[in-house]
This record gives sequence, C-alpha cells and structure tokens, in this order.
Amino acid sequence: VCPQLYTALHRRGCSSVAPRITTHYTIHPRDKDPRWEGVEMERFADEADVVIVGGGPAGLSAAIRLKQLAQEQEKELRVCLVEKASQIGAHTLSGACLEPSALTELFPDWKERGAPLHTPVTEDIFSILTEKHRIPVPILPGLPMRNHGNYIVRLGNLVRWLGEQAEELGVEIYPGYAASEVLFHEDGSVKGIATNDVGIAKDGSPKDVFERGMELHAKVTIFGEGCHGHLAKQLYQSFNLRESCEPQTYAIGLKEVWTIDEKKWRPGRVEHSVGWPLNRHTYGGSFLYHLNEGEPLVALGFVVGLDYSNPYLSPFREFQRWKHHPFVAPTLEGGTRIAYGARALNEGGFQSIPELTFPGGLLIGCSPGFMNVPKIKGTHTAMKSGMLAAEAVFPKVTAEDINSETAGLHVPEYSEMLKKSSIWKELYSVRNIRPSFHNYFGLYGGMVYTGIFYWILRGKEPWTLKHCGLDAHQLKPAKDCTPIEYPKPDGKISFDLLSSVALSGTNHEGDQPAHLTLRDDSVPVNRNLAVFDGPEQRFCPAGVYEYVPLDTGDGMRLQINAQNCVHCKTCDIKDPSQNINWVVPEGGGGPAYNGM
Repeated sequence: VCPQLYTALHRRGCSSVAPRITTHYTIHPRDKDPRWEGVEMERFADEADVVIVGGGPAGLSAAIRLKQLAQEQEKELRVCLVEKASQIGAHTLSGACLEPSALTELFPDWKERGAPLHTPVTEDIFSILTEKHRIPVPILPGLPMRNHGNYIVRLGNLVRWLGEQAEELGVEIYPGYAASEVLFHEDGSVKGIATNDVGIAKDGSPKDVFERGMELHAKVTIFGEGCHGHLAKQLYQSFNLRESCEPQTYAIGLKEVWTIDEKKWRPGRVEHSVGWPLNRHTYGGSFLYHLNEGEPLVALGFVVGLDYSNPYLSPFREFQRWKHHPFVAPTLEGGTRIAYGARALNEGGFQSIPELTFPGGLLIGCSPGFMNVPKIKGTHTAMKSGMLAAEAVFPKVTAEDINSETAGLHVPEYSEMLKKSSIWKELYSVRNIRPSFHNYFGLYGGMVYTGIFYWILRGKEPWTLKHCGLDAHQLKPAKDCTPIEYPKPDGKISFDLLSSVALSGTNHEGDQPAHLTLRDDSVPVNRNLAVFDGPEQRFCPAGVYEYVPLDTGDGMRLQINAQNCVHCKTCDIKDPSQNINWVVPEGGGGPAYNGM
C-alpha cells in the first residue's frame, strides 16, 4: 500500500481484514464450495430459431418484425424472448418524448390497434436556468430539441402494448426469466443463453428448492438488454467488439410522475432546461412533460452525465433541488408524487458504437448505444435497429441450405444495413454535440458549438471529437473537491431517498446472494472510501450502498442493500475502482414500474 493511502486508511481507522460481502457464484465458484457437492447441476435445453434477450422496444420490435416476415413468406419460425422483469414493461423507464417514425413503419395502423400514444406535443420550451431566473432559448427549426410531430408517452405502457402485439403474432415471451450466461459452441460462436438459477441462499449455499436455469439455443441470439447490459459486457471482451471505437459514456436519468392541480395542467407541453443546479462543467439537464392520459399528470426528470468529477455530487439530490426552482416549483405545488425511478443511458453516440455482429449473435437498441444524445431520444432508433436486425437475420435462419463457417450464424449484413439506414445518418450528424461540452466554457461552449456547427453545417464538419475516456476514471480524489451542501427535503416538493425508492415498487427475494458483486471485498473501504469518500453512497439513486461502522467499532465496512436496487447500472459504470460487477438477480426481481 502506498504511504499516502496507508495514512488515509489509518486516519479513517479502516480494518486490515475486509468483512465478507460478496457470496455470488460468479465470484466464488461453486465447484470449489463443499456445500454444492452432490447437487444436480444439469440444465434442460430447448431449441429456437432466434432467441432475443430483453423485452424492451428493440427486442420486441425485432421479434415482431421476424414474425411479420414469417407470415408474409409463409414460413415456420420459432422466436423466443426472455425478459428479467416479472411483466413486460415493468423495468422500462424513459422520459419519454417519442419520435413515432419506427412505430409507424412497424405498424402503419398503430392508431387503429390502440397504441397508447395519447399526447401529441403542442408546445416546446427550452431554458437556461440560473439559481433564481430562467433564460428562454428559441428552438429553431432543424435543432435536435425540436419536438414537433412527436408524442409524450409512458414508455412502459407502449412496451406492454408491443408485447401484446408480439404474442398475437406468435412470439414466445418469457417474463421473469433473466438471461444470466452466454453459451458458446466449441468453435467459439454463440450458441444461446442460459437463464439464472433460483433457490440460492444469501450465503451462497443451495436451498432445498434450488432449481437450475434452462438453456435456450438458437441459430442467432439477439441481445437487446438496454443500456450497459451485463451479457453485452461479456461479449465485448469475448469478441473484442470495442477495439475500434471510443469508450461508451453514460448519464443517469432520474424520473418522477406527479398528479398536479388541473389548473396548472397543459397537455402536450414539453419543457427542457440546462444550467442550475449543475455547474457549467457538469453535463446534464431536465425535462417536464404534461401528459394527456385522462388525469392531470406530469412526468419530470433530471439527467446528469456520469463523467462528472466531484465525488460529493449526488444526482438524486440535484434532482430534488432542481424541483424548487421558481420556474418548476409552481407546477408541482399542491400536487402528489406517484412514481419514482432511475436508469442509466448511453451518451457516447456515433463514436462509441462497437462492432455489432459476431458468430451466432448481434447487438441491438440501447445495448450498443443508439441514443441521439442532444435529442434525448433513443426509442425510435432502438426499434429501427431491432427491425433491421430481423430483416437481416430472417433470410439466414430460414434458408434451406444453411452454409455457415461457424455453428452459430454470423449476420454481418445487419451492420451493413444499419450503415445505410436513417440511424447512422442521424447519429453521425450529432456526433460532436456531446463531446463539444469538454471545453473551458463547458455547457456554454457546447451550446455555442451546437449553434454554429450543427445548426449551420448539420454535422457535416470534417472532424469527429473524442470523449474523455471512461466515466469511472473522471472522479477526482475527495481531498481535491469541495463537499456539496444539499438542502433538506421538505416532503412536499423534494423527498428523501428511501421514500422515493418505495414508490418504484422495487422488490427482490431477500434470501439470495447480492447481485451487486465485488471483485474484491477490500476495495470499497481501502480505496473508494479512503480516496473518494465513498461516492457509491451518492451516485446510487436507490440507497443500495452504505458505509457503516464495524461491530468492533474500529473502522467502517460497506453494506450492500441489494433489495433496493432499481437495476439502473450506475454503480457498474461509475465505480472509480471498477470493482462492482452487476449481475442478474433471481428473475422477476427489481422495480415494478407502472408506465414509466
């Protein structure tokens, strides 16, 4: 241990022996654990033509398009989709202001089919906030934030509706089954996935009700896990998919749904802001959308780029503070908060798109990162990528004489189709907007860049800006930063963390190993607490991580409240030691969002 670190540890009274925190079998293999001797570990296997991981907009669009093509060409095709949430849409969280282009392409008659798009945008407002005032910014035609023709939606409801359409077409959907492992053929190509084992006690031992997960094999496996998928992380390494792209960068988005006084309700109104309470060097902003769902509802949220540098920053508390701004608070006064949640989102854009295909599989949606960052929109691009994947995969899996160099089919045509699609053109045109904020003037320099180069040149400038590297590496040591004093929540407009998490409906089977695994149990105290003052206590939006005194009273230990986890993946992304590895809990666990 270096002298400075030793001094810091000594000053904090840290124990030299770390308490056991992680009991998960991905860290402590069961074949070396005598408690597992004699336990039946054989898995049942099933075969499909295509297996899809993730029941979000991308995965469901891929499934629907595959079955549409099978119907059109009168071919038999078995499509299986697994989803870790207990119900389709229960883990879905987004703003969400939807650009309906991909939905219209998938179902031209979506209105007749009853798709839950009830609120066309009628008013578009953009502001720079100072602590007490608002500076209005005109949204000129052609700027990415313009929402003319879009719909304000509760994305979980749309995803649930897409699930119903998929089932009507014959897609086999298995909610409550989390894909925990990628399976490979002997030649190294992807064979399929295995769902997670259930019935494991908190200490890592088998319960009497232990059941092995099942294997799903396919000619092609489509991975649409959403932002920072845990299987995609493994695939990046197995196939070196990130060799030729920039590191992915992320933000955390926090969201609430409120019922408000009907006199303040403006259905179709869209408000976005940047500025206060964040400083000019912290990327982020807010949204407030007025929904038209039969009652006076608003969806509001706050996004903070995870490349921030001050370990004392709390995205949750910045969100609570923002609601007290004189331009925001009047809308909420007298209202009732009815839902809360959080999710990480990709911000790397065009520069950070990895290789998308590999033998036996491919990546779609927010898993590889197709979000248009300045638009804050990724649903239409996710859906379109799923549809393109289906159109590339279908002729291969239905060919009578499948000729393949590998046991799992490789579909490079998907990447080629993407590069000719609207997605590629859209993401390329805005590629420099997010990284342009890395300048001395921060937010304001980025806005000037956007105004000059995007509005005038439409992204045709002959250069591509780079990101600053992994978000995890951007934190400065606590000794170099000023703690942030946050006001106490008032219980009317701003709230504490635990009452917020209660509104997310989050629940996990209590007697199971924590799915927030640590590669080394000693790192949180010895490095994260000693150097960065325990930032995981602040960047987690669900109160999962706490530093508490040791029973002996001579130091601190990390406590992981895994039952609180809303599956946002922020800890896996922002941990400065990259020691936290998020894996799936037992299927069905997690938030129970109702139309977030």
